[in-house]
Amino acid sequence: MTPTDHPIAVMDATCALCSWGARMIHRLDRSGEIMIAPIQSETGAALMRENDLDPLDPDTWLFIEDGAVWRDFDALIRVGQRSGGVGRLLIGLKLLPPSLRNWLYQRIARNRYAMLGRGDMCALPDPAFRARLLS
Repeated sequence: MTPTDHPIAVMDATCALCSWGARMIHRLDRSGEIMIAPIQSETGAALMRENDLDPLDPDTWLFIEDGAVWRDFDALIRVGQRSGGVGRLLIGLKLLPPSLRNWLYQRIARNRYAMLGRGDMCALPDPAFRARLLS
């Protein structure tokens, strides 16, 4: 069992888009409560397995809060709702029908390295950001 006393965002640490998303969580979540678990970490891989997902296939984004689990764009929407500020703009994704939202997420997830390259969120120097990362 993994720690769930804080909300946790689980994402690919080697994806430039996910690294940007992690930095946005850090910037927008003024409460400082949302933790970030790279899928490549022990905690992130365990959370993926607990939710019947393969940690070696990091196309899924998770957000876990109070025992509830959101995936993909729904996870981003929930993070935006929780973070507030400009993060609430993500609620606009709800205007898309779920089937279209899921299809779009999958297209982006499968092509994210080709579109935006790779990044390494764990290499970011900000100590306050690094404190959010779960190993």
